[in-house]
Formats: sequence, C-alpha cells, structure tokens
Amino acid sequence: MCPACRKPMISLELEGIEIDHCLDCGGTWLDAGEIEAIAERAGGDPGRLAQAIDAAADGPRGPRRCPRCRRKMRTIHPAEPAGLVLDRCPLHHGLWFDHGEMKTLITAFSDGPGDDIARFFADLYASELAIE
Repeated sequence: MCPACRKPMISLELEGIEIDHCLDCGGTWLDAGEIEAIAERAGGDPGRLAQAIDAAADGPRGPRRCPRCRRKMRTIHPAEPAGLVLDRCPLHHGLWFDHGEMKTLITAFSDGPGDDIARFFADLYASELAIE
C-alpha cells in the first residue's frame, strides 16, 4: 500500500531488481539494501548517491507510514541535492521518494563518474523522465 495516497503500488523490475511504484501519486518505495543491490548488479559501488542517503540523520516523524512495518517514517535531508526531503523507515526497512524526488536524485548524481545507481534509475524511469 502506498504510504502517500494509500493506493496499491505496482512492482517495476529492471535487471532482476524490483522496486514499488505508485501509479496514482508517482511515488517510489525502495526496500533496504536495494540501492546496494542495484550498484552490485551494475558492477559498481554504491557511489555518492547511497553515501548521501546513508549519511543523512533521521529527522522528525512525518505523516507517512512504512509499508512494511507501519511505523511512522522519519524525514531525512541528504546533503545533496540541497533541499531534498525523503522519508525513511525508523527500522530501516526502506526509503520513500515522492513524485519528482527520484528525478531530482538522478539529475544530481548522474554527472558523477561511474555512478551506476543513477544510471540504473535513469533507465528504469526513462519514459517518465522524458514526459516531464
């Protein structure tokens, strides 16, 4: 169930990695370890994107609940890109990206040499990114 709009989510798969996406609100859920799995599948390391997310301290509880454990997620503010606010499960079950936040991350990190995670998401969201 989508943490933002409470509608069912669909699974998107690329190269054996599944993520959950809400067609109604455009948000995306990543289970814990999926960023690392994406990097491993691409033959790289987690890169700047994963480091920025991992280094972000938990902020206050937000209104959304984790789709795995139903606890209220904490907001996090990664150092890059400035102004981005994500939701992270307090038990680290995963991350929630509102509509447009994935595009912000892809744009911010795709310029880095060898950031395989950003390339993976750019491929996964190719049609969505072309529309916006």
